[in-house]
Amino acid sequence: MTDMSDLTGEIARRTAELSARGYCHIPDALPPAAVGALDNDLEAHFARTPFGQGGFYGTTTKRFGRLLVRSPQAVALVQHPLILGIVEAVLSPWCDRIQLNTTQAIAVHPGAPAQLPHRDQDMWRGPTGEIEYLVNVMWPLTSFTRENGATLVWPCSHGPQALNPEPVETPVAAEMEPGGALIFLGSSLHGAGANTSMAVRRGLVIGYSLGWLKPYENQWLAYPPEVARHFPPELAALVGYRQHRPNLGNYEGQCPSVLLGDDSDRPLGAIDALRPDQQAMIEAYLQEQRAAP
Repeated sequence: MTDMSDLTGEIARRTAELSARGYCHIPDALPPAAVGALDNDLEAHFARTPFGQGGFYGTTTKRFGRLLVRSPQAVALVQHPLILGIVEAVLSPWCDRIQLNTTQAIAVHPGAPAQLPHRDQDMWRGPTGEIEYLVNVMWPLTSFTRENGATLVWPCSHGPQALNPEPVETPVAAEMEPGGALIFLGSSLHGAGANTSMAVRRGLVIGYSLGWLKPYENQWLAYPPEVARHFPPELAALVGYRQHRPNLGNYEGQCPSVLLGDDSDRPLGAIDALRPDQQAMIEAYLQEQRAAP
């Protein structure tokens, strides 16, 4: 396991870059061979998956999720220590814990038009420009070039700038190689570029969001208890088998991790899972009640 103390400086530097520009590129996040093995595992899934329907998903683009059950290599991306440290730094001011929002494979085929520029935070109808709701990571499985539809991201279009009717700067094509990672905020304007080449551009999006939001991908259906009980505890918690204080996402009043044990069908009694300030308020109230005549 990576010693997070060794990453403290890098996490701080990358977080500052992400906060300033709305995105950052880590060119050597993983060995290319590891990403190649993941791409090989997904080859048959790409072949079987139909093209999408609708103007947003695209009729010349293929997409599928549930990557953690499609390839064991996906864990290295989902639990990448540096990236998790950056995500925690960005999102922790607004939540008790983060959660996995999605794992999605994307294949942009030749002739695909540019995707509508959008902000992923708009899937939730919360206030704009005040908090960050999610952080996404684009991992290329093949070379990303301007010609084959590399992700376009608009610098400094994030945070309060998301309230502007038009972005100030022109988009940047995130050209990168397998092993690299593009991290961008949920408030950053972005979209897939047009694929004017003769090759398919394949990549993955791993997304993380505030733990109290409804995730984009239904994690409990993607990874039901019979699947998640084989995950390491930290991974199971990330996909949703952990409460978010106060008492959110509980099962029979307890942490849903109880479903991952051998005796998950036993009767359960509800147990408080409160924030420290709420726990203090409850204790003060009960003390007052006990002291009352």
